[in-house]
Parts: sequence; C-alpha cells; structure tokens
Amino acid sequence: MTKKREIKNNHKKIVRNIWFFYFFGFGLLILLFVLISTGLLGFMPSFEELENPKSNLASEVYSADSVLLGKYYIENRSNIHYDELSPNVINALIATEDIRFTKHSGVDIRGITRVIFKNIIFGNRSSGGGSTITQQLAKNLFPRQKKQSKIKIIFTKLKEWITAVKLERNYTKEEILAMYLNTVDFGSHSCGIKSAAKTFFNKTPNNLNVDEAALLIGILKAPSLYSPVRNPKKALKRRNIVLHQMMRYDYLTKNQYDSLKTIPVDMSDYRIQDQNTGLATYFREYLRGQLNYWCKTHYKTDGTPYNLYKDGLKIYTTIDSRMQKYAEESVLEYIKENLQPLFFKHWEGKHKHPPFDWRMTKKEIDDIMNQAMKRSDRYRNLKKTNVPEDSIKIIFDTPVKMTVFSWKGDKDTVLTPMDSIKYYKYFLQAGLMSVEPHTGYVKAYVGGIDYKYFKYDHVKVGRRQVGSTFKPFLYALAMQEGEFTPCSKVPNVPVSFKMPAGQSDWVPKNSDHKHEGEMVTLKWALANSVNYISAFLMKRYSPQAVIQIVHSMGVTAPIDTVPSICLGTPDLSVYEMVGAMSTFANKGIYIKPIFITKIEDKHCNIIETFMPEQKEAISEKTAYLMIGLMKGVVESGTGIRLRYKYHFTNPIAGKTGTTQNNSDGWFIGIIPQLTTGIWVGCEDRSVHFRSIALGQGANTSLPIWAKYMNKIYADKSLNIIEQKDFEEPLNRIDVELNCKKYEAQHNKNNLFDNEE
Repeated sequence: MTKKREIKNNHKKIVRNIWFFYFFGFGLLILLFVLISTGLLGFMPSFEELENPKSNLASEVYSADSVLLGKYYIENRSNIHYDELSPNVINALIATEDIRFTKHSGVDIRGITRVIFKNIIFGNRSSGGGSTITQQLAKNLFPRQKKQSKIKIIFTKLKEWITAVKLERNYTKEEILAMYLNTVDFGSHSCGIKSAAKTFFNKTPNNLNVDEAALLIGILKAPSLYSPVRNPKKALKRRNIVLHQMMRYDYLTKNQYDSLKTIPVDMSDYRIQDQNTGLATYFREYLRGQLNYWCKTHYKTDGTPYNLYKDGLKIYTTIDSRMQKYAEESVLEYIKENLQPLFFKHWEGKHKHPPFDWRMTKKEIDDIMNQAMKRSDRYRNLKKTNVPEDSIKIIFDTPVKMTVFSWKGDKDTVLTPMDSIKYYKYFLQAGLMSVEPHTGYVKAYVGGIDYKYFKYDHVKVGRRQVGSTFKPFLYALAMQEGEFTPCSKVPNVPVSFKMPAGQSDWVPKNSDHKHEGEMVTLKWALANSVNYISAFLMKRYSPQAVIQIVHSMGVTAPIDTVPSICLGTPDLSVYEMVGAMSTFANKGIYIKPIFITKIEDKHCNIIETFMPEQKEAISEKTAYLMIGLMKGVVESGTGIRLRYKYHFTNPIAGKTGTTQNNSDGWFIGIIPQLTTGIWVGCEDRSVHFRSIALGQGANTSLPIWAKYMNKIYADKSLNIIEQKDFEEPLNRIDVELNCKKYEAQHNKNNLFDNEE
C-alpha cells in the first residue's frame, strides 16, 4: 500500500510540475509578449506609426489630362487603394502566399504548426513558410536588422507576430492587401504594384490580366532570380507555378490554366522608369530644379521641409500629354528623317575640318574641343580622383568601348573619348515650346532630341541668337508710338549708324536687292525680313526704347544697348520668345508662361495652387496690328511654304529667323489658341549648314511646326479649331491692314520664301 501511495504521490507531483511548468511557461510567454508589445525589449511601432507607416513615396508628375508623366524618387513607389487593383492580382497573391488570409487574424496557427512539423521535424522545405501576408507586411513596414543572432531572430519574429495582430486590428483585410502590394519590391527599380505594372507592362494595376498578375506575384519570391528580363525561362516557370496555385484553389479552371500556361512572357512594353525615358523628359528635369527649391521653402505639419523624393507629392502640370507626344514626334521625325541626313551629306567629301566653320583656325577648334572635354562627366570624374592633366589627355586619346547615340538606336562602338565628342558635334538639336496665349499654360515642352545623351535644355536654359524673330518687337514699338501703320511706306535704302571713335560707321545690308531704293510698306518689309527697314526703325527710335518694350513683354535676358539688335543679335531662350510673342495673340497682355497648376501631398490635400503672373505690355490695338503684320509673313513672305508646301489655309501669324552663318534657325507660329516657338541648331554655333537655303529657319524649324500643327488639328479631342481667326478689338480699328493695293506689284514676283 505504501508503495502504491508513493507511486500515486509521485504521479501527482509530476502532474503538478507539468501544470506548473505549463502555466509558468505560458505566463512567461504572455509576459514576453507584453514586454515586446510595450517596447521594453526593443522598438515596437506605436499606434500612430501603424496608422501612418513611413515609407519612401515617389512624387508624381501629372499632365493636365491626368496622364502620369514621370516620378522623382529614392524608391520608385506609389501607393494605390484596394479598388484600384485587378481581382487577378488579389487572387494570385492569396493563392500563392496565404490561402487562409481571410480566416486568420494576422498569425496563422495552422500554418505555423505545418512549418514546425514538416519543415523543422521532417525537413520538408517544399511545404513553404508560415508567414502570413500580414506578417510579411509587418516585416516590410518595419524591416529587420541585418546579421542578427538566432536569439534576436526569434525576438524579431515575435515582434512581427504582434505587429501583424495590431495591423489586423487597425486595418481591414482589403487595406492590408493594398498596403502589402504597395510595399513589396518587384526589382527593375519598381517598388509597389503600381510602379511594377507600369514598368513591366505599361499598365495600371486594375488592367492587369491573369498571366500578367501571376508573373508579377511570382517575381516577389526573388526579384532578381525570377526577373522576366534577366531570366525569362525561370520567370515563365515561376509564373506557371502561381497559375497552378490559382487553379488548385479554384481561382482558375483546369481549361483556363492549360490555356494560360502556354502564353509566352511578353516584355515588349518593359521600360525602366527613370528620367531618361517617357514623355517630357527635359520638362521633368527642369521641373525637378523648381520643385526642389519649392520643397525647401514649404513645410509639413511636423515643421520639416517637404522632400521631393520621399513624401509622395502629386504635381499637376499644364502640359497636355497628347500635344507633348505630337511635339516630340514632330521634332524627332523631321530631324531624324530629313534634316540630320541632309546635314551629314552636306559635310561629306573634302571639307576643311568638318563640321566646323571653314574660317576657324585649328587653335579655335582645339579650344572648343578642350572645353567640351572639360564639361564631360568622364573628365570631372578623373579630376575628382586627382588624375594629372597630362594623364587625362592620354586617357581621352585612348580608344575604349562605349555606347553612343545614333538615330537608329544605341550604338556599341570603339572610339577615343575625344573622337566621341567630335561625333556628337555633328548632331542637330532642337527646342520647342507651346503655350496657350490666353492662360499662359505651357502645353508642350521639348528641350532636345534625346535626354539620355544630350542633357542640355534648349527651351528654358539655352539662349541663342534669335535673328529676325526679334524684328516684330521693333515693329511693335513703331505701331505703339502711333507714327506708323502696317501699310505705312518707308524707303528701302541703306541706313548708317555712327560708331564710337576709331570704328567705321555700321551699315546693315539686305539679304537680296528686291525693291531697293523704293518705298515699301512695313507689312511687306516684315514679311520679307528687310534689314534696311529694321535699321530705319531702329534709328527712328532707339535701342533703349526697343529693349524697354521687349522687357515689358517678359524677356529677362540682358540685351546690349546697340543698334545691331534690330537684326536679332540678342541671345534669348525659346521660353522667353514664346512668352513674349503670345502677347500679340492675347490683346497686348503678357502672361508669364506657367508650368504647374497645383501641388498635393500624399493624402491628396492641396498644398498650393498656382496662378500666372500677367501685365499689360502693349495696347490691344498694337497687338492686333502686329498679328496682321505677322500674317503677312505666312501669306507672302518668308513663311509662305506653310501655304504652298504644307497647304495650311487657316489664319496664321508667324516669323522666321536665321542668324549669322546659319547657326540658328527659328520659327514662331501663332494661331488664336496656341503660340509655338521652335529653334534648331547644333550644340556649337561654329557647327552649321554652309548655305542659307539649308540653314534658314524656314527650312530647319518651320517644317517641325507644320508637322506638329497637322497632328494637333487631326486630334479633334484637343478642341483646337483650325479655321478660327484672331479676335478683333472691341474698339474698331480704322487702319488698313492688308495693304493689297500697295503691295500688288511687290507680291507678284515673291513666289517663294527667302530668308534673311
């Protein structure tokens, strides 16, 4: 009996000990969870941090017609809401990562048990992990430290469990799915499903079909390993595993699966999103500088300045994506297919040091090449590492493998860096800007031919001689003063300007001898860009008076107070010229061209709205008279090929311009709803066409305007009416505008355009 009692007591003792250790262990586990949850054993996200998880959000730039133009980012991440997701994405994710997602509260006990028994005890690694989507979200929002000990990993895992439970309490299942897909990395500089859909398929997440969704969800297991660009075979195999999971859990039928798994991986729309690609690259880069300054002077509620690359700002611009596309297409089509081949052919054969002006000395060319070398990234990087100047020269004269720009696509070649610099000197560049005269909204902005290889912006940053496109300012002064009208006659004779002591008098020359010595109307003179008449008006008034009216029309560049400005010697930007010329179409009111309408924060709260600056620059009467004068350029002057070659019949005011040695070709075209300015030339003024027939603005820039406007008129959704005429002033202008009776004889012989 004693022995039985002893055994019974021992049994009770063992049971008590088991229960003691059970409750003690359970209590310790609860205490551990409490300590972790309260943050006493290391960082735990607060309620506020769970409500507003911090992540680097890309700032997005939108066009006026709501098209995403580009982003500024450290991580290319943009958030979306659940209702912006395709059901295909949700189904693929749940089937692959967490089929019990809707049944657990953040931690899946059944999944953990499976992992313990299959993975740990039986060593079956194919059974998958036990982390739920919510746990993975917790890990993404609050990343683990690298190189942790096993003990720390256990603590970190427990923290993720607690965070997952908190997330489940604070968010709906739909919000958790959206948050998860916003935080994951798909590779190819794409963080989040919105960026990935754009990068891999040029789509929005709600438009992804089943096989596309399966491919993206498959990438998440290992973005580099399953990249459809680097490893298309592995990506295909992984995608089909995801499709099989979707069939297994009844998101797809067997027939659907069998059909979908045979579809090849199509990466034809794959484009890494960066500043070198997409629409309006030059515009976006110019905007970056403006926005960085804006961020430094505007503050969040916590008192810190906004960060363009982290705070997920939404920038709404005036650009119209359709017009921007047409502008870029027109520039590239004409230069690539017409002008650049003509330029290459023009310099073939025996010419002295092509493509530079034949009058330049070897020293002058060497100076240009050395300056270009010192502006290059290669040179700057070598200088940063303290490479001696003579060694840099050797490096620049040593052939290396490189990829260079060509109109047929990127070209792999072997060149010395100095030869590559000379190679790039041959390429014609362009700048184009379109603005609505009555709003100041910039609708299209093309700063060059290829931002990846040619970073210099020829719209806002670059300033070049404007040639005869400057003359309308001089004529506007004459109209404003009231002494002259478009049909006023003046003598087409040489005009002499006294120069400082020791210098000969300056006498401008005409480009031809048409009607020299005769009385000609101002309208005919502007249409044919007659230099004698410009000199006559300059002498009648003064350089100071011309500069004053130019500045009143928005030009801010410094202009020398010299008589030669009447021929267009000032260096101005496309931006300044288009803004100033729009004054004529806006009844004399100058509106400073504007690029941004509003900026919102990541929660879509408006931070700031923008309104254009405006002022009266010239009278309404003067503006209307100038439109009439500039119509003459297209009707019978240097822009007449718009009529006989490009068959435009609508009202157009315009002005061509060509500078000395044909270095710069300009055309400003104005219709009632749009003012567009175009410049074409090479990077260096010493590189140009050798003949005025090829290098004049009527041949280099005007055709781009014609292509651009044809595309715009063909797109009826833009609501730009082709036959719309310029609005007359409310007060009737009792002035002759067409001058036909004065110019009948002149125009009879002026069948083709001639540039100054």
